[in-house]
Amino acid sequence: MVTISIIVPCFNQAKFLDETLQSVLEQTYSDWECIIVNDGSPDNTEEIAQKWLAKDSRFKYVKKENGGLSSARNYGINIAVGKFILPLDADDRIGSEYLEKSIAVFKKESWTKLVYCKAEKFGAESAVWNLPEFSLDSLGYFNMIFCSALYRKSEWEKVGGYDVNMIYGLEDWEFWIAILKNGGGVKQLDYIGFYYRIKNNSMIRELKAEETKYLFEYISVKHADFYVKQYGSFMALNKTFQDFKKDCSGGIIGRKKVLNLFLKTFFGVSLFKN
Repeated sequence: MVTISIIVPCFNQAKFLDETLQSVLEQTYSDWECIIVNDGSPDNTEEIAQKWLAKDSRFKYVKKENGGLSSARNYGINIAVGKFILPLDADDRIGSEYLEKSIAVFKKESWTKLVYCKAEKFGAESAVWNLPEFSLDSLGYFNMIFCSALYRKSEWEKVGGYDVNMIYGLEDWEFWIAILKNGGGVKQLDYIGFYYRIKNNSMIRELKAEETKYLFEYISVKHADFYVKQYGSFMALNKTFQDFKKDCSGGIIGRKKVLNLFLKTFFGVSLFKN
């Protein structure tokens, strides 16, 4: 049985696909399959993919109507035979030891749910990608894990896959919350194994205010249990806010109290003695 299924959705990224698939072929860990998902792409994705199928039988190719990133990933994962899943966008690359080092963590630490690594940007910008350290508390505010992290297919099945309702983006963030909110270990390798392409004409754009509002509200409602568990009920948060307003008029002593209250509420620590 194949251990790792690498899922590569592709929409208008054919010109980068060779580099991405070459990084897969160069893996020191050999027990993988790589499923290229043509998400209704109008370019020559199929032509490029077929070349790789002829080169190595571990590459697979499927085509579907355009449905967006979540839909394409789900399509590929649904037919994947691997126990573990690694999503990989069609314009990014992975380091040659990424699979080997990641699977070693799962073999050693069975409680681990997700493994990722350190990262670099390349292309129009070359730099180390400084990612904040993972914590479940912080995950509720922002995403610090890129899409190409290794996890068990069973975790994807438990949460119903990537949510196609995340139509404007942030689907990775929502997915990580879904699989991690009820516990499980997260490991970041001390290894640069993910390379994120920066393009001058990047398709990534700033979310419009109404799109951001929709996504944040959707995540807040879907994962209300997580947010209440991590940060307290809306009544508790309102009390914190009211305490903050009262103490703001208390000068420096009041500000210290407010800061302690904030840190104690959200991070369980205090900086100042009462």
